Amino acid sequence: MILTRRRFLAAGGGCAAILGLHLAGARADAPVEIVMQGRADGSHVWFDPVGILVKPGQTIRWINRDPGNSHSTTAYSPENFDRPLRMPKGSRAWNSDLLLPGQTFSVTFTEKGVYDYYCIPHEHAGMVGRIVVGEPEPHGWMELAGANGELPGKALQAFPSVEDIMRKGAVRRA
Repeated sequence: MILTRRRFLAAGGGCAAILGLHLAGARADAPVEIVMQGRADGSHVWFDPVGILVKPGQTIRWINRDPGNSHSTTAYSPENFDRPLRMPKGSRAWNSDLLLPGQTFSVTFTEKGVYDYYCIPHEHAGMVGRIVVGEPEPHGWMELAGANGELPGKALQAFPSVEDIMRKGAVRRA
């Protein structure tokens, strides 16, 4: 068989199409970004989105885009300042420490379930978030006695419902 220009281009186009499909799949598994934001006067701070649904094995990357504040992303876990457990048992707790404007922090979530987190300096202002990984287990931490204990009222009010997250995929701060 003689390799003509037409056959060469046809073969190249097929390779490009396959490569394009492969790259599209890679983008689908790219880190999901959660932005740390705040008003310029510091009167209001938040995570955006405040609730997100991801697949097991997916990575979340928080980025501080608030030019006037440092923020953290910290799992509710007894490992972090003896906070109540608000994530699946056996999962690894995380704490970014304070992130300056422009800094990022990433966590890969492998265990299915509901994960709640907060910003250390702004928890009392309601700067909290919720991540749902896959289908949450029916009897998770949300049914544990004391799971909501010792959380500021403003933080408790700020969590979106798991049902809203499952239905919408992401819940943005209003």
